[in-house]
Amino acid sequence: MPVDPSGDSAGQEVEVKYQVDDADRLVRTLATHGVVLSAPVHQDDQAYAPVGWAYGQPKAGVPFARLRTQDGKHLFTVKKPLDNEMACMECESEVADRGQMHAALLAMGFYPTVRIVKVRRTGSLGALSLCLDQVEHAGAFLEVEQHVGLDQSGHDTQARLNKFVRSLGVPAQRVTETYDSLIRAALLARAR
Repeated sequence: MPVDPSGDSAGQEVEVKYQVDDADRLVRTLATHGVVLSAPVHQDDQAYAPVGWAYGQPKAGVPFARLRTQDGKHLFTVKKPLDNEMACMECESEVADRGQMHAALLAMGFYPTVRIVKVRRTGSLGALSLCLDQVEHAGAFLEVEQHVGLDQSGHDTQARLNKFVRSLGVPAQRVTETYDSLIRAALLARAR
């Protein structure tokens, strides 16, 4: 995401997420709309929350961090939800040493929450970014994202993205939780 000279984020990432039962059908449908998905990549993410925040508390206005390893590279990301947890200011940068970044996050007052391991395929359609994810412990999901200005409503953007996904005609259940929350809930349910 672009950053202006003052260091402020110039926009927000807005997304909608859907659990899908038939990923193959979704891939075929996306292809009819001109969306060609990439080869699958393995992503190993560790999510972090600030000390003092706990699941069940609101996420809006709270910064969350993530360390991702993909293809031997490590990406550090901070997301701060605005309208809701799927409309966020986002800053990210590649880091050389995941272990040292983990230690730095702990020193800055974050704690590790949930590990998110997934296989992701990506594509695009105009200004939309699409991800088809197979998430360990949670299932298959379609994410559709768009970058918009900070002055734009995340809710309005999500309504437009939802309309697009519904136009595909593929059965999909919209979810409003992030992967860490979905995985945590699934693991808690299995432990009962």
